[in-house]
Amino acid sequence: MLPLSLGMAWLLLAPLCLWLLITGSRGERAAALATLALLEGGTIAMSALQHSTAAQVRPVGAHAAPAPPPACEERAPSPRYAKAGDELVLAWRAGPRPCDSAEVVLRTHGRKLLVWLYEAPRTGEHLAVLAMRHRNVFTLPVSPKDGMVTLKVPWHEKPGVIPTDGRTGRRIPSPAT
Repeated sequence: MLPLSLGMAWLLLAPLCLWLLITGSRGERAAALATLALLEGGTIAMSALQHSTAAQVRPVGAHAAPAPPPACEERAPSPRYAKAGDELVLAWRAGPRPCDSAEVVLRTHGRKLLVWLYEAPRTGEHLAVLAMRHRNVFTLPVSPKDGMVTLKVPWHEKPGVIPTDGRTGRRIPSPAT
């Protein structure tokens, strides 16, 4: 309840204090500064309080065992090749520990099909932010094989699009057959 109350206080008092700092008299400016300082102090104290109570709740054995290594490394790979057809097949060089799934964002821009790739141990983190800007966001399983990772994206849009890396703007080459 304390974080909610503090958040509401920030939302209501901060704009009022800033307005008083600009247009208020000396007394109002001093009160606005004191209010902002108290809000900031309350935020720092609440953060310290949450960290100290979290440290007390941990079991004793939690410090003895080392943390397990992550299943895979978070990265944004650049596709090595792409083959567009009924489905879009993307391939990129595998990292030391490839992930089980990847997030793919697709967006058409004229004849270009812009492609963004994200590999992460916990997929879905980019999803909300990306879905606001793009319609076609997929979380799909990947197939690592011989140092390369491949991914098949269901793509039933316009034929004849040119797969393009969304980060660099460069065309993604077709696979050599």
